[in-house]
Amino acid sequence: MNFRKTVFPLIFACLCACGTAYGQTAEELAKTYSDRYDLIVSKLGPAGVGVETVLNQWESVDSSDVDMLVAKFNFYFTKSQSSSVVVKAQKRYLGAEPVLTLKDSTGADVNYFEEVFYDDSLFSLGQRYLDRAIAEQPSRIDLRFTKVTSLMSYEKDSPDMALSYLLGLADIDAGDGIRWEYPGAEVGEDFFIQAMQEYCFAFYRLGTPSSYNAFRTLSERMLLADPKNPVFLTNMGTYDFIVTKDYGQALKYYKKALKIKPDDYTALKNCILLARQQKNAKLERKYLESFVAVAPENEKFAAESRLEFLKK
Repeated sequence: MNFRKTVFPLIFACLCACGTAYGQTAEELAKTYSDRYDLIVSKLGPAGVGVETVLNQWESVDSSDVDMLVAKFNFYFTKSQSSSVVVKAQKRYLGAEPVLTLKDSTGADVNYFEEVFYDDSLFSLGQRYLDRAIAEQPSRIDLRFTKVTSLMSYEKDSPDMALSYLLGLADIDAGDGIRWEYPGAEVGEDFFIQAMQEYCFAFYRLGTPSSYNAFRTLSERMLLADPKNPVFLTNMGTYDFIVTKDYGQALKYYKKALKIKPDDYTALKNCILLARQQKNAKLERKYLESFVAVAPENEKFAAESRLEFLKK
């Protein structure tokens, strides 16, 4: 990118636009700065040259504007980040695959991962602006999710603050005083439950002791509100299956889930894997017969072949 040709005209246009600010109402000024912000960000990103100046001008005319507060969060959150390549022995790190794998002198794989690091003071400053936005519009669930996602990114392998915030959201959702809103999307009855399962999956995907604990704890909390939810019952089974290796307890949870939803894909598949782990052909055959009916095409043929093999 030619910096002089791209950035200087953009900054000059913004400075010239300042001349149109005089005589405007506070609301009109806020709109002017909002449009100017969108223009710069579209060209240079949320922490580009000139963004902070426009944000400060915007804040000076309306310090409670939610869009401005979110923009301030994005600025400091982006500004706080730096990345570097780290070497890890494992094949996956924080749920991600390596950006590069090379061989060392012994022929062993050396895995390189890109990791994001944060400046604590800038990150905290961004969080304060996001908290102000949430306080202005507490029913905006998208702002709450932005908070959780940023905390997960910051905490990495130990998402304690993210879990605590999600548990608080579950408490709010269980009460009678909130009706969630998500700009540009319809918030149905299952919206919150589906979102919580997405975060459960994100915790599980990290694959660390702390994240597995978060996966289980959030699933337990969701079962308090809906004890017969097959999704979170299956989560509990998966924790016992993968983490504690308590296969008997895992199977109990899967059976509970299947009693409520007999065609639950995840519960059926995990029962098959569990039976195979225990070398229990009879149990595997039982669940394969049900799994074949719900398996996607790319898994159906293998399931049918395995079932035929076990029957013989």
